[in-house]
Amino acid sequence: MNLHGVRAIYRFEIARTLRTITQSVIAPVLTTSLYFIVFGTAIGSRMGDIDNVSYGAFIIPGLVMLSLLNESISNASFGIYMPKWSGTIYELLSAPVSWFEVLLGYVGAAATKSMVLGLLILVTARLFVPYHIAHPVWMFGFLVLTAVTFSLFGFIIGLWADNFQKLQVVPMLIVTPLTFLGGAFYSINMLPPVWQTLSLFNPVVYLISGFRWSFYGKADVHIAVSTGMTLTFMLACLVVIWWVFRTGYRLRR
Repeated sequence: MNLHGVRAIYRFEIARTLRTITQSVIAPVLTTSLYFIVFGTAIGSRMGDIDNVSYGAFIIPGLVMLSLLNESISNASFGIYMPKWSGTIYELLSAPVSWFEVLLGYVGAAATKSMVLGLLILVTARLFVPYHIAHPVWMFGFLVLTAVTFSLFGFIIGLWADNFQKLQVVPMLIVTPLTFLGGAFYSINMLPPVWQTLSLFNPVVYLISGFRWSFYGKADVHIAVSTGMTLTFMLACLVVIWWVFRTGYRLRR
């Protein structure tokens, strides 16, 4: 294991975030704060409880996931796309680091930034809505698992994209709608039976449900199923990345 190479990539990516801290950290926190003000305070005060949890507190896991997924994908995709765009990807490919070490550096940095952002949002939520965390260890574990998994997914998008526009297509047109339809602002048990069944085909449902369970001990889907689905998606991403580096798809041309 070339730890020096991993550390160099990791530190470079973290330094890039610090140079753009307004866009990388402050903007997502402010955006989420607006959600808390509108949905948690203004609208939530006029809505009843959901599963004996106030509406303002109920949407906290969903809002954290909304920011976590988008930022994980954005950080990882942009991190690996920039070397491709500037042409320095060939220096990386010729360096004495394996594909797994490259992955550790880029995905580790992206996941770290996303987890810090998620924790900042949880701290910010305290300013607007009182809440408690029933299973803090599970909460942190699910936060790490989700950040790593979607950083891997973002890494794939960065490898696949050949222009800046494609970096935004999947997060904006696929991930964000799936998050809103995945129970971020409601429980899927509130839907008609047909829509409940269709919602189970949305992978984000399992993420939000598992994360919400760690807060309040209540979930739309069993925690074991949520964890299993997330691990399966993570393994699928690892296989795809291994194949890309093995074949050189979109790397050596």
